[in-house]
Amino acid sequence: MFGLDFTVIAIAALVAIAAGGVSYGVLFSRIEADKKTQNRVDKIGAAETDRIKIKASRDRVAEMTKRRKSVQDSLKELEKKQVEANKKKAATLKARISQAGLSFTEMQFYFACVALTVATAAFTFLAGMPVFLVLGIAFVVGVGLPRFFVSFMFKRRMKKFIEELPNALDVMVRSIKSGLPLNDAIRLIAGEAKEPVKSEFRRVVESQQMGLSVPESIARMTNSVPLSEVNFFAIVIAIQAQAGGNLSEALGNLSRVLRDRKKMKAKVNALSMEAKASAAIIGALPFIVALLVYLTSPQYMMILFTDPRGHLIMGLSAVWMSIGIFVMRNMINFDL
Repeated sequence: MFGLDFTVIAIAALVAIAAGGVSYGVLFSRIEADKKTQNRVDKIGAAETDRIKIKASRDRVAEMTKRRKSVQDSLKELEKKQVEANKKKAATLKARISQAGLSFTEMQFYFACVALTVATAAFTFLAGMPVFLVLGIAFVVGVGLPRFFVSFMFKRRMKKFIEELPNALDVMVRSIKSGLPLNDAIRLIAGEAKEPVKSEFRRVVESQQMGLSVPESIARMTNSVPLSEVNFFAIVIAIQAQAGGNLSEALGNLSRVLRDRKKMKAKVNALSMEAKASAAIIGALPFIVALLVYLTSPQYMMILFTDPRGHLIMGLSAVWMSIGIFVMRNMINFDL
């Protein structure tokens, strides 16, 4: 009985296997066709997805190119306007006095020059010097010394402004990242920064209260602070206003660039200090020797001032000294 059941089970299993094999053989072509169809559908879907991704990537590249072109056009336009503005407005004495942060007017400056010239001429004349020497010293002191003072104060103020501007930009970056708008960040600088940055940003705030926009107000800063760093700052603000973008990142990059420029200038000054000292010693040596000779033997030196040949010698010496000083200055003067 058990052997009969096993035989029936074996026959049923063989029949099932045979039926499965026949069914597979019959349906094999259809299964393969379905697989190929599915593979083809998957490839088409993948190609469509890739096409969408490629199109999106091309659109992003085109948008970036368009934005970059817009920024470049804006930059060229701003640089062109700045060059035209610099050509139209010369650095007049009145503008230089204002840029130096001095409070006196142009008429007061001229009055001081006249008073200093008269006082120097009177002092040297009473000291017994020759008339032409009195006129020369009075001209140098009365005309050259006040202008040298204005130029010295101008350079000093510009140096302080460059040193403080990166710190002000860092404060603006932190303010903008914390959620403050640009106007409030500028007001913060106008109230908390050090001079002369504080007074210049206060002028920007006052210009905004007069109705000017932020880019226009900052662009006017170049009138009172004619520095390339301020021009960079104005260009960054103007481009951000026209083309948009991450203002905090742009100002952070500008602050880093300004600090790198400062380090480079300091390095160049350190490397050229030996040449500057040598040039100063060589330029001052003839005057020091002439003074020592005059103190020890006045008659030996006074012949240069009383004899016409001495006048010619001093004139030629002054010309050659001026040429030498000009050449040495160009050799040790580096623009960054």
